[in-house]
Amino acid sequence: MSSQPPPGGRTADSRRWWALAVIAIAQLMIVLDITIVNIALPSAQTDLGISDADRQWVITAYTLAFGGLLLLGGRLGDLFGRKRVFVIGLLGFAAASALGGGAQGPTMLFAARALQGAFGALLAPSALGLLSTTFSDPKERSTAFGIFGAIAGGGAAIGLISGGLLTEYLNWRWCLFVNTPIAIVTAIAAFYLLVPDHIAKGRRVKLDLPGAFLGCGGLLAIVYGTSEAVNRGWGDWLVLGSLCLGVLMLLVFVLVEKRNPHALLPLHIVAERNRGGGALSVGLAMIGMFGVFLFLTYYLQIIKGYSPVMTGVAFLPMTGAIVLSSTGIAARLMTRVPSRNLIATGLLLAAGGLAVLTQITVTSAYVATVLPGELLLGFGMGMVFMPSMSLATLNVAPRETGAAAATINSAQQVGGSFGTALLNTIAASVTATYLASRVATDPLVQAQGAVHGYAVATTVAMVILLAAALIAFLMINHRPAPGEATGGAPAGPGAEADAGAAAGRQPQPDPHVARAANPEAARSRADAPAADSPAAGSRRPDTLNPDPLRSES
Repeated sequence: MSSQPPPGGRTADSRRWWALAVIAIAQLMIVLDITIVNIALPSAQTDLGISDADRQWVITAYTLAFGGLLLLGGRLGDLFGRKRVFVIGLLGFAAASALGGGAQGPTMLFAARALQGAFGALLAPSALGLLSTTFSDPKERSTAFGIFGAIAGGGAAIGLISGGLLTEYLNWRWCLFVNTPIAIVTAIAAFYLLVPDHIAKGRRVKLDLPGAFLGCGGLLAIVYGTSEAVNRGWGDWLVLGSLCLGVLMLLVFVLVEKRNPHALLPLHIVAERNRGGGALSVGLAMIGMFGVFLFLTYYLQIIKGYSPVMTGVAFLPMTGAIVLSSTGIAARLMTRVPSRNLIATGLLLAAGGLAVLTQITVTSAYVATVLPGELLLGFGMGMVFMPSMSLATLNVAPRETGAAAATINSAQQVGGSFGTALLNTIAASVTATYLASRVATDPLVQAQGAVHGYAVATTVAMVILLAAALIAFLMINHRPAPGEATGGAPAGPGAEADAGAAAGRQPQPDPHVARAANPEAARSRADAPAADSPAAGSRRPDTLNPDPLRSES
């Protein structure tokens, strides 16, 4: 047998690091896709004639499809092999991006964004699964997850800047077109570099398709009904019918998941007060975050006249505050103080930032009003994300850690979807009412009406964050035990890297880094005899049923 390296001159070690590059590029593409489009949204709205009531669907269609299908995407990777699902996700993302870039009308753009979210839901869990199975050595794993977390943390900033550059010097369509060649090249590289992990047909279990349909359908109906309230009013039969249908579907979803042995969302995961409280905290926090991001984009570009590039730069302090707070404050304190102290305090700080932003006017200076609000919001959110991600997988049976992490990812995306729709509806309605009693043809009055709508919607977001702080304080009672590791991982370099990956998350950002909080590290120990032994007696009985998929993967 020849000792020469594999074709292309790569050794086995170098091939793993090339595989990391492939996975990291896919992750970066997912993370920056929200922020890059956010900056381009005002130009796209003008070009395609999208109404103020419907503009939120450019963001919501992506986040709703992503959050609603994330659990299903993870299960598909378990069933058919993560490499296969990863490559399909990349090619689908490339096609959806090309479709969106060539959109000839609002409906075509919304559909393309929904497809991007659906294929992103295939990519995200597969990427983290591949990363964990590719790097099993603790030292290499620590480095790999550190790189992955850094990319997730910096992806939003890259999206803000690149979105501004592409929109200003080329066209808003290139914010979508740019994904296509990158995704195709990455898919080809993944096909040759990643190790196949196909699961034998006899080892597969049934997909929970009813659960996926009911869960995603219910959320879609609620978001659709909320967005239609702008034009039709809250008392309209279509609005009320959509909201009632959505609630009914979600209730049926709970009943179906309760009886399904292979449920997408094992209900005992969210029934535990700390995990449930953490998911609620993140979901409610994102309601405020996504809506405010939308309003600030329009405020800076339309009202203040910032270029797309300058708008991207103006958001960087908030991104930096999130990363600094999560890694410099929350990561140091979360193993020393009760989790609710961090989460509730962070939500109060974020609410204070929104209180500052409610004071914006047409003539407000960025440094005097917008910047302080961004910094408070960023520092507060950083204190919410890190401990909430830790609680998501704390004391979960190893084979269910991935589902638990995906659950909080879904809460984040669904909260963002609903928040964008709700707050955009409120802002558009308030602006219309304001202009109805004034000279609506005056540009200054139009600007004042828009800013008034932003301020009222931001006030609602502030109230939601205050309620979230109260819920977190009442529900979460976790206190760190001596030597307790982040997210249930063993202490050490690997745990620190996984914590850093989770810390990299931020609003538009990567909702998927939560799964980096060691789901696969835990799975690698899932079949150890001690896992189900009496020594693990604190586990719930219903978490001890063997799962061939988790064992296989």
